[in-house]
Amino acid sequence: MSDDAVSPEEVRHVAELARIDLDDDEVDRFTGQFADILEYFETLDEVPEVDRDADLANVMRPDEERASLDTEAALRNAPETEDGYFKGPNVS
Repeated sequence: MSDDAVSPEEVRHVAELARIDLDDDEVDRFTGQFADILEYFETLDEVPEVDRDADLANVMRPDEERASLDTEAALRNAPETEDGYFKGPNVS
């Protein structure tokens, strides 16, 4: 793929969308880099798909009900609680 696959105008447009100021040297450099990136994507398109098992299996253990701490024990070491709940700092 040649460098003209991506035009300097397209690079300037992308830079404008990203709110980045580029000088002419940077536009020239990014034009080539963008062309290289697009060439890599074209190469990836040529990679054959791999056959894979379409069925997914649940590898997680099944949910099981187990004994847990009561509210008082769970809150015992909390630095601050309110109305039976953990209390954390306000987030703005």
